[in-house]
Amino acid sequence: MVVYLDIIWMLNLLFDSLLLYLTAIFLKRKIRFWRLAAGGIIGSLIILLSFTPLNVYSNHPVAKLFCSIMMVLVTFGYKRLSFFLKALMTLYVSTFLIGGALIGAHYFSQYDAKLTEQLLYSSVKGFGDPISWLFVLIGFPIAWHFSRKNIESMEMTKIQFEQIVQVRVEIENEKFIFKGLVDSGNQLYDPLSRLPVMFVSIKNQMEAFPEPIKKIAFEPDSILMGSDELPGEWQGRLRIIPYTVVGQEHQLIAAIRPDNIIIEHNGDEYVSAKGLIAFTMQQLSKDDTFQCIVHPKMLTGPRQETKNEKVS
Repeated sequence: MVVYLDIIWMLNLLFDSLLLYLTAIFLKRKIRFWRLAAGGIIGSLIILLSFTPLNVYSNHPVAKLFCSIMMVLVTFGYKRLSFFLKALMTLYVSTFLIGGALIGAHYFSQYDAKLTEQLLYSSVKGFGDPISWLFVLIGFPIAWHFSRKNIESMEMTKIQFEQIVQVRVEIENEKFIFKGLVDSGNQLYDPLSRLPVMFVSIKNQMEAFPEPIKKIAFEPDSILMGSDELPGEWQGRLRIIPYTVVGQEHQLIAAIRPDNIIIEHNGDEYVSAKGLIAFTMQQLSKDDTFQCIVHPKMLTGPRQETKNEKVS
């Protein structure tokens, strides 16, 4: 028998890459092509190892689990344990979903009368394979619970994804782009000007911001207490805003008035020239899904269609 190992390997590489891509779609994650290809290559290594003396180890369930873990780590990275487990479980759901569909389609389109007769006779005479029955009785409730939990998680991801917007901020002839979460619970206004306040985290991209913004985010107390000052052109943009949180009252935050805030949501752009931004070093999203919390009032500004949207 002739085995075309290169073709088998390429098919598995393609299949594993598509499964990772489907997982990214379920998780609403944008991934780079090289990460996707690297994850697919790691997954396809099991096929190559099957033709080596390591075949005994590579086909073991522990080895397959380790391979899946490496595929997720390479493709999506590691943000936190809950995100990693969610990505791993979603990969398995995608695998079972596609695999089950292929097997179901195959048996639906194929018919072997002799095989059907043998299976029916075995089931009637011996009530089937006891190991198979035990596997079904134990495995089906686990699989049902596993699938239901992941579908609920996907629905929550979809709901949150629908509230994600792209935010472009213009300050002192510089432009910054963030992913923002529209939070109806954010009702913070400047009490004097009644301008809405948006929170922006610069924790993972500090090198991209000018020194005044870094100073506001990293050492806000020095600005609030007057022990340090911003440059002249930034001093006119500074606003000190009082706010309250649960268990704490009479807190102060430093915010900056930008030149422009443009929010892209559902194919429309909202221009909010009147708004304030509070920069912080605190990570607003544990898995870095978004970097800023957008005040819903900022979506009530002038609206215009984006360039890539068809004008009716």
